[in-house]
Amino acid sequence: MWYHDFFYGLPQEAWKAAQTDEQTQLDLELLVETLEFGPGDRLLDVFCGYGRHAIPLARMGARLTAIDISPEYITELESVAKADKLAVNSIAGDFLTVPLTDLGKTGSSDAAYCLGNSFSFFPRPQMLSFLSRIADLLKPGGRFLAHSEMIAESILPDYQARNWQPVGDDILFLAEHQYDPLASRIDAQLTYVREGEIQQRSAQYYVYTLAELVHLFSEAGLTVIGCYGTVDGDTYQLGDEAVWILAEKESY
Repeated sequence: MWYHDFFYGLPQEAWKAAQTDEQTQLDLELLVETLEFGPGDRLLDVFCGYGRHAIPLARMGARLTAIDISPEYITELESVAKADKLAVNSIAGDFLTVPLTDLGKTGSSDAAYCLGNSFSFFPRPQMLSFLSRIADLLKPGGRFLAHSEMIAESILPDYQARNWQPVGDDILFLAEHQYDPLASRIDAQLTYVREGEIQQRSAQYYVYTLAELVHLFSEAGLTVIGCYGTVDGDTYQLGDEAVWILAEKESY
């Protein structure tokens, strides 16, 4: 998968620079409001990055299992967690392939989440495997919150083939997109520039309609109970910039 070799160097720094304290705080408020967990509960953070959600949630008293493909990010998270003596089990690896036992016992997580727009990386078979793994790790009735800016109702109405944007104080970012309608996939060429340094990456994002995702959640044993178009919890509407999908593991 392309994301195995993507997250290092300037792209890492650009992603971190793009995350504001305000956005992180709003994310945390949504997680607390929707996932219904308390102190001592077990949370699973998929694609945790450098721990911008995992660390504050651990400080609230939750027990975190956090996984990310980037060893650099996991090292940073581990350093903070160790210094602050936080209950965080951090794993560097691919969520689709690491042994489930590394992530916890079947049905051991009270809640899970995947924020930061990493939810668009997978074609349908892998997406179903991803959601099934989430369901396997959740307790019956446990909740899962997923975020994506790449659903069809968000990305296609304002599709841009080429876009420059500044990131932080000193990084410029160029995204060049080619949409493959037969695969429902965006093939992206990404260029990062800082003070004469240039780094390029390729990425692929799979575009699902919201209805397709709801069906995939159901196939995996997760019932969608809410779709939000803002981090404040407003109901999703066509053209909203992103979606937050809240689901609950079915109880048998």
